[in-house]
Amino acid sequence: MLKLNLSRTPHWLDLGCGVRLHVEPLTSALMMAARADPAVEALPEDAGNEALALAMAKAVARRAVHAWEGVGDAEGRPLPVTPEGVDALLEVWPIFEAFQLAYVAKGLVLEQEKNVSAPSPSGTSAGAAPTAKPAGARARTARRG
Repeated sequence: MLKLNLSRTPHWLDLGCGVRLHVEPLTSALMMAARADPAVEALPEDAGNEALALAMAKAVARRAVHAWEGVGDAEGRPLPVTPEGVDALLEVWPIFEAFQLAYVAKGLVLEQEKNVSAPSPSGTSAGAAPTAKPAGARARTARRG
């Protein structure tokens, strides 16, 4: 079941390492604007998934982040939120990963559900074919034997 959050108010997103972002809700309008971002559109046709993911995350964050805590300059003084600062923040691997999982991925999972594509299974049995037969199939096979 899809659970709708009808609240359109910004909320705080904890990313770890003492970093919190005050973000807009992830909406279709925000995702469409990010897709039309010049940095995303400038990617070459053969750009890999990693380059696309980073460009999209930065484009989304530049539009969604309005405030932050735990982000400072080399001397530890708090920095204001700027597009350049958001891009630099997402160059920090743990922050990028946390932002992807806690914010961007939620929108992408819904996008997959809309397209009737479930997320790929993970784990050791992800590629395994089922070996069990339904009860009716077992009974028919036993009668033939």
